[in-house]
Amino acid sequence: MAAPAGAYQTDEIRVSDAGLSALCLATARHASGDFDLGLVASWCKSSKTDFPTVMNLRSDPFFTRDLGLDDQAADALFAQAVTAEFAIGTSELTDRVRAGYRRAQRNPRGLGEAVPSAQEVADADYLVTPIRGSHRAALTDGAACLVVASGRWVARNRGHRLLARISGVGWANDSYRLDRERLAALGSARTSWAAATRMAGATRPPDIVELECPTVFHEAAYVRGLDFGQAVISPSGGVYAQNPATATGLVNAVEAVLQVSQRAGAVQVPDARRAVAHSCHGFAQQGNVFVIMDGVGEL
Repeated sequence: MAAPAGAYQTDEIRVSDAGLSALCLATARHASGDFDLGLVASWCKSSKTDFPTVMNLRSDPFFTRDLGLDDQAADALFAQAVTAEFAIGTSELTDRVRAGYRRAQRNPRGLGEAVPSAQEVADADYLVTPIRGSHRAALTDGAACLVVASGRWVARNRGHRLLARISGVGWANDSYRLDRERLAALGSARTSWAAATRMAGATRPPDIVELECPTVFHEAAYVRGLDFGQAVISPSGGVYAQNPATATGLVNAVEAVLQVSQRAGAVQVPDARRAVAHSCHGFAQQGNVFVIMDGVGEL
């Protein structure tokens, strides 16, 4: 799919982690001074993929694969760890799920799923304890694409309209271990968030943060463990609007660009000038990525 996406006979790099990691790499290439214009694309047809099996095949073949470890089991270990660490209650989980669906319903780019009742969320069958079926957004098909240009290219091509500026990026990976200490520490999330904010500078706090949350436990943990100030969390609806697995982080980046360019439609946050896109990947948020976008009015 890379060739029809624009990479035929063109310098191309593929990233296996997540779409938002590719955006960080594109930023680094431009910062090197050797590249000026690039296309970042990510897509996933989840309907054609047995995602738990794919994740199971990423497990250690001698110890954990035969146990049936996959993304759901790893997320359940994460959910248990952060519930104990941050005292996350069932009523909060229900409220967060329903609020996510309500935001997603307003998003013209979302799938428009119905908002479940509190009873439907609370009574859904368990997938892996303590995660119920309602605690995970369904995987969807989807794609996202961004054109990224260096400041040098922009200076030479004044006729093009800028939508946003990438002010900070940060990414980090945690240990492969799935013990409680690693899971509850949110190590790679804290490290990547600190790196992105350090690069962007403390000139202003974020107005919105688009989080990638495979489960509602992730959202509850991130908002406690990371300092987002008064930012609006996932006004797009996040994974409840669309959740194309490996492309979800880049979808968040598109939503961030739309927010700071005042083009987000019904989910627009008034006067949003700094937006953050987030992605996590691997077993139980092993890897995390943050990209901070500023409106061009801030240039």
